[in-house]
Amino acid sequence: MIEILDYAFMQRALLAALLVGVTAPAVGIYLVQRRQAIMGDGIGHVALTGVALGFLLSRNPVWMAVVVASLGAVAMELIRWYGKARGDLALAMLFYGGMAGGVLIINLAPGGSNANLTTYLFGSITTVSVTDLTAIVVLSMVVLAVTLGLRRQLFAICQDEEFARVTGLPVRALNLLLAVTAAVTVTVAMRVVGLLLVSALMVIPVAAAQQATRGFAATLALSVGFGVLVTLSGAVTSYYADVPPGATIVLLALGLFLLVSLLAVPLTRRRARARGTAEESGTLETTAQGAGV
Repeated sequence: MIEILDYAFMQRALLAALLVGVTAPAVGIYLVQRRQAIMGDGIGHVALTGVALGFLLSRNPVWMAVVVASLGAVAMELIRWYGKARGDLALAMLFYGGMAGGVLIINLAPGGSNANLTTYLFGSITTVSVTDLTAIVVLSMVVLAVTLGLRRQLFAICQDEEFARVTGLPVRALNLLLAVTAAVTVTVAMRVVGLLLVSALMVIPVAAAQQATRGFAATLALSVGFGVLVTLSGAVTSYYADVPPGATIVLLALGLFLLVSLLAVPLTRRRARARGTAEESGTLETTAQGAGV
């Protein structure tokens, strides 16, 4: 298996997979906490418009997607704050408006763009260029700086916005920052798993980690570990089996989730029995004390 490292394109592919495996769950854990697990899908559809604009204007599609996806994420957050529309309606606007804009613009772009667009929709990790990898590295560092450096503040607003506001946290600014970070993460991952599948990589490793851990820090660490495992495994599998990398990574993530869920069942039952035993012991001790024993 080590021979794949002899190829420059696979070196780039594996590094891109590693970075996406780290960043996607690092942002996804906050989205799951806020019950906005499908937010990545909405942003992915908006990013499609950015990719199409990149082709139309002959600019780097990754950076154009960053700009457009970030604007779309900010717009969604502002609608949630100031508008009467609910969060799910704002997500629907991102879904349909982004997809329609992307389809319309790509048809105005020079010929051949439709084929290139497919690599962004479904991922094409083996075609990651040096320019793409540079963008992925820079954007990944930004995402990790936000998600890890501000983890306490972001966790607070995702857990209870009202309490976070009372404690003096800039809730509105942090919400906007989280939305932009999610948008950047989508553009980081689109070359690996594709815009249509990126949300799965942001959510499934987190859901799997939640089955086996308790506590935010442990869940974050394990979800990142799961993310790295499935992205690297998917990249290697796609090379040897000649199958689409994005779909392979997502299916491996689903398989991992099922495996962890099955293994977590006896652990959950053991914890429940231990809790019940402790409660029973406490009750007996209280009764004995009340009886003067």
